[in-house]
Amino acid sequence: MTIRGIAFESVNVLEDGGLEKLRAVGARSVPVVARGGKFVFAQVIKDVVEFLQLNEDTGPALSPARLAERYERVLTAATSSVRQMPDASLEKVLPNRPRSWRVLMHHMFQIPTEFLDSLQENRPLVYENLVVAPPADMTTSAAVADFGDAVHRRFSAWWRDTGSGLNYAEPYKAYFGMTTLHEMFERTVWHSTQHVRQVQSLLGQEGIQPSDPLGLEIIQGLPLTEKVWDE
Repeated sequence: MTIRGIAFESVNVLEDGGLEKLRAVGARSVPVVARGGKFVFAQVIKDVVEFLQLNEDTGPALSPARLAERYERVLTAATSSVRQMPDASLEKVLPNRPRSWRVLMHHMFQIPTEFLDSLQENRPLVYENLVVAPPADMTTSAAVADFGDAVHRRFSAWWRDTGSGLNYAEPYKAYFGMTTLHEMFERTVWHSTQHVRQVQSLLGQEGIQPSDPLGLEIIQGLPLTEKVWDE
């Protein structure tokens, strides 16, 4: 695959001895980039480029204002797509991953929730909060979508009242290391975007046309490929 002009060869840890290759370099989780018996966690493209000693500009291509505008679009599509999902499909499991469709849809909105919580509470972003399970009583598509609407309103208010005035060059600490607020904002946007694309793909599997489809233009300027699912 290629991201921002940088080509990578992907290895599926579930196939072709991928797990053994991962362990051979001392890594215990993914994604990683390995070379010469050494590796770096690939959560931040800048770290990968430095590890590979490439002369590439890895900073966000979109300004914070453009990212906020893009996120408004993505979150709108997210909630409308969730409302279209039949309740009978919520406990179906994603291919090659022990995650239900209900959990995936909740996760789309938990990503901005944790980002905003970390800023409000002045603390690092925590991985466990990103993947927290939906509440036990959130058992319908409408309930997940209602949560998404509330998160969307919170994001819009945050950008209007606070986010638009922040210094995005400031350092930001996350579970994978240090980055900048700009890079973390970009990561938050593209992370949700990819999952919305996946949910819309799942709707297609159910024979449902998304009412607010995200085209390829939505990934322009974001470090995403055209592929909706990992191989």
